[in-house]
Amino acid sequence: MGVTPLEMRRLLAGIEQAADAHALFAETSTRLRRTTPFDAAVWVATDPINGLTTAPVRVENLHEGGCGTYWESELFSEHVNLFRDLARAPVPVAGLRAVTGDDPGLSSLYRNFMCPRGFDDELRAVLRVDGQPWGQLSLFRERGRKPFQDNDIALLSGLSTPIARRLRSFAQPLAPAAAGRAEAPGMLLFDPRGGLVSINDEARHLLAQMPPGPATTTAQGIELPLPVWILSTAGRARITGENSRIRIRTTTGRWLVCHASCLRDLAGTPGMTALVIEPATPSEVASLVVAAYELTRRELDVTELIARGRSTGDIAATLFLSAHTVRDHVKAIFDKVGVTSRGELIAKLFTDHYEPLAATQTLRVFDGEKRAQPYLPA
Repeated sequence: MGVTPLEMRRLLAGIEQAADAHALFAETSTRLRRTTPFDAAVWVATDPINGLTTAPVRVENLHEGGCGTYWESELFSEHVNLFRDLARAPVPVAGLRAVTGDDPGLSSLYRNFMCPRGFDDELRAVLRVDGQPWGQLSLFRERGRKPFQDNDIALLSGLSTPIARRLRSFAQPLAPAAAGRAEAPGMLLFDPRGGLVSINDEARHLLAQMPPGPATTTAQGIELPLPVWILSTAGRARITGENSRIRIRTTTGRWLVCHASCLRDLAGTPGMTALVIEPATPSEVASLVVAAYELTRRELDVTELIARGRSTGDIAATLFLSAHTVRDHVKAIFDKVGVTSRGELIAKLFTDHYEPLAATQTLRVFDGEKRAQPYLPA
């Protein structure tokens, strides 16, 4: 049985009215469970450029332990129903039993994570808009329940873009604040197996500013739980041999960029992986903010030329447009971003530091509890 038009309207209204990403995940989950029952869930925000996990993360009805198996399966061992494949698929939603021909044992996630916890099917979705993945969702059903059906897939497919669009809107900055003093970058060094072997004081300082969320304790005597978005970024570089990066907003409202590289010895053999954390540059922040304001490709071109101080006539000549068309684009950009001058536009889109945001807790929640419990690292 599918969702009724009234239920769909309520779902969409709740998504549009959510105050922040935490509320978006919580309220959508509550409404979604009424139409598509599930027993546990993982809601994740992702970096839209590469789909890697960032903050916030909401985990429902999953106790501590086993988080590493869930998070690492996508990068290291899984070959079935991958989020990165769904991100490019015509329909960004799929059920595990459906894609394995009712043989979920083909999935290492099923064998190592789901089965020991009594889960028999997973429905996962990539939350994307304009081809960019802004989030991911896993819904789990216990043994004894029916597998997820076509109508469940259709419902999540219909919600993918509205949820992603709302997540994208939360990338918009608050009013610019004064920039802080320059900081040295944080550095973490991982061995060839992914264990943290070295970290500097700057990295500890920056990690302390990151939102709470799922984390994994480290070996080699370094008592420091690492957020999953750090592990996934370093893991992507180690597995692929290519550079990997994500952006993340701290609890104080700043944007940080984390970029990892796999180091090689003189013979070209992969060895350590280095991960650097540092404040995001204006261009790093701008690409997120431009997406958040839903600027078109042509509006982005105009915005970039405005940022370079180009006049209307120069922009028209560069883009082979009439001056009248350029002025129309500029007006549309001002309306979307909520500014009235070119100076305001550049200040809003290309400023490194923003007013601190109120820190909000990432929560692990369980059915039947009167209130949510703080998330405890796994």
